Amino acid sequence: MRRRSLALALSLLMPASAFAQAQPQVAPTSAPAPRSPATVTLAAAPADWRALDGQHVRIAAPLTLAGTDGLERFGQLTVAFDGRLWQPTEVAAPGSAGIEQVMADNQRRRLLLDDGSDARDPASVGYLPGNPVLRTGMQLRNVEGTVRVDAQGRPSLQVDGVLKLPELQRPAVPTVPGRLHIAAFNLENFFNGDGQGGGFPTLRGARTLDEHKAQVGKLVATVNALGADIAALMELENDGYGPQSAIAELVDALNAGLAADKQWAFVDAGQGPGSNPIRVGIIYRKSEFKPLGTPLTKLDGPFVEHSRAPLAQAFQGKGAPFMVVANHFKSKGCRDASGADADRNDGQGCWNATRVESARQLNTWVQAEAARLKVKDVVLMGDFNAYAMEDPIRTLHDLGWQDAFKVAKVEQPYSYVYNGYTGRLDHALLSPTMAKRLAGAAEWHSNADEQDASGYQGRNVQGPWRSSDHDPLLLGFDK
Repeated sequence: MRRRSLALALSLLMPASAFAQAQPQVAPTSAPAPRSPATVTLAAAPADWRALDGQHVRIAAPLTLAGTDGLERFGQLTVAFDGRLWQPTEVAAPGSAGIEQVMADNQRRRLLLDDGSDARDPASVGYLPGNPVLRTGMQLRNVEGTVRVDAQGRPSLQVDGVLKLPELQRPAVPTVPGRLHIAAFNLENFFNGDGQGGGFPTLRGARTLDEHKAQVGKLVATVNALGADIAALMELENDGYGPQSAIAELVDALNAGLAADKQWAFVDAGQGPGSNPIRVGIIYRKSEFKPLGTPLTKLDGPFVEHSRAPLAQAFQGKGAPFMVVANHFKSKGCRDASGADADRNDGQGCWNATRVESARQLNTWVQAEAARLKVKDVVLMGDFNAYAMEDPIRTLHDLGWQDAFKVAKVEQPYSYVYNGYTGRLDHALLSPTMAKRLAGAAEWHSNADEQDASGYQGRNVQGPWRSSDHDPLLLGFDK
C-alpha cells in the first residue's frame, strides 16, 4: 500500500474491504414483515437492507463475485456492489479513523447469495448452472431473489432461477522486464508421504497418491511458467534434503524435460530450517547462479516455535551479488494465543505481537549477515501473514525496507482472498540498493481468485489453476 494520507488512500481504493475474520452465517430470527408482491429494482446498494427484509428484488447493477468460500458447505456466494471487497487492514492502518469507515462501507456493499436451503454440503446449488468454474472478480448481472436480513443486520438474497454466468476469463502468465527474475510462492502444504509413493494421507496436503501427483503437476505448471531464475518457496514439508524429500521431488519434477541450462537446484541447509512440520526453501537455476557462502538460518527468538525459520542465501550471477531471504511468519489463528498475542479486535488477528517481533529480529539478523558477506542488495520474500497496513509490514517499512509493488507502481496488488475479502499476505521487500535495480513486479492471479473446488483435492481442473491458495509473485531486476 502506498504511504499516502489515509484520506487519499481511501479516496483511491474505496469502496473497500470488510471484516478480516470469518463471519458466521446466522439465519433470520423471526419472519420478516409482509412486503409488496411487486419486485423492487435496485441500481445500487441500499442504505439499509432491513427496510427490504422479505422483499423480492431485482438487482440491476452488476455484482462482483467477492468470494466462494461458502459455496461447497452452504450453497452461498459472497458478492458486492461496486467491485471487490478489500481487507480493511490492506487499505487502512489498524486503529486509525479510516478502519471504521472502510468496514462500514464494506458492510453496506456486501451481500450473500443463498440457495434457500439448510442443507450442508449440497451436491448441487440450484441457482448455479451445472458444475461451473467460478473466479473472484467475475460480474453477475440481473440477479433476482428475496431479501433476508439476519439478527446482526447482514443481508442475504435467496436467489430465484439460475444465474447467467459470464465467460470464464483467466489471466495470462505475467511478464516483467529485467534480466534477473525472482519469484515467491506459498505451495499450500507440499508433502510427499514417504517419497516413494506411500505414506498417504500426509499430515498436511495430499490425502492420496493420486492427489499428490495432481498437486505436483499443478505446482510444476505454475513455477516453470513464471520463468524465474530463483524462487523462494513456503509450506514445504520439513523432511530433510535427501532424494525422497519433498523439495528434492519437486525439483526433479520441475527439471523433467528442461534443457540442461535451465535446470533447477535447491539450497541445502543441511537440516530444517527449524522444527516446524512446514518450512521455507529456495531453488535456483544452477547454470546461471552460484551460491555465495553457506545457507543462513535463524533458529532463535520467535522462530523457535511460532514463525517459521527464515532461510537466506546470497548469490552471484553476471551482475552485482544479492541475497534472497525466504520467510513465513506466524499465522493469524488464535490457538494458544494469549497476552500481547491475543486478538485485539483491530483486524490483525492473533499472534500480531509475535509477527512484529519476527519482523524486528529478521531485520537485525539480515542486516548483520548481509554486512558480513558484503552484500548490499537484499530481497525479503514470502508469506508474512500480515496485510499491507498491518504492524509487521509497517515495521519493516520503518526499518528501511521498500515494498517492491509500490516501487514498481502496481495498482492494488493482491495475492490472497479470504472469506470474500481481498488483500496481500505475500510481500516482497527490498533493501534501498535492490530497489534501485527493480525493473518490474507482478502477481499471477492463478490461485487466489479460483474457487477451492478447482484444486487438486477437488475437480483438479487442467492447468496451474488453484495450485495453491496464494498467488505467486514475480520480480524483475536489472543485473
